[in-house]
Amino acid sequence: MSQWEVRISSSRGAPYFFNTETKESSWTPPSELSEDQAKALLAASQESKRAGQVRASHLLVKHSGSRRPSSWKENNITRSKEEAIDILRGYQTQIGTSADKFSELASQHSDCSSHAQGGDLGWFGHGQMQKPFEDAAYGLEVGQISDVISSDSGVHLVMRTG
Repeated sequence: MSQWEVRISSSRGAPYFFNTETKESSWTPPSELSEDQAKALLAASQESKRAGQVRASHLLVKHSGSRRPSSWKENNITRSKEEAIDILRGYQTQIGTSADKFSELASQHSDCSSHAQGGDLGWFGHGQMQKPFEDAAYGLEVGQISDVISSDSGVHLVMRTG
C-alpha cells in the first residue's frame, strides 16, 4: 500500500497529498484513499504541524520613520507615516474583502520581499513577528482583513489565511 501524507504548498499555501514512496503529488485525494482516510490525513496534518500558529499575508507601506526606509521598489523612502497610511487606505478601499485583490495589490505594491508571494508570510507562532503585527494576525478570523496596523517596519494591512 502506498504511503500518503498531506503537505502544504509553499506557492499556494494549500494542502496537497504527497506519496512518500512514489513522490507523486495531487491536489485531490488519491483514489486509493477513502473519503474518511483523506479527511483524517488533512486534519492530522494541520493539527500537528500548525499547533498554535497562524498564517497571514500583508501589504506593507514603509515611510521615512520605518526601521529600514527602503524596499525592492525604492532605495530611499521619504514619505511621511500619514502619507503611507493614506496610500494604504486607498488599497484597502480597492480590496474590500477580496483575498484575490489583496494578493494582487500586495504583489504590485507591498514594500516587503513577500510581495513575490502575494504578501504571504507563511506560518508563524507567538514571538516571531513584531507585537502589533502578531496581535492583529492572531485577532483575525481566517479570511478576515485588518484595519491599518502600525509597526516598526511601517504600516500594514494584514489578512489571516490560516
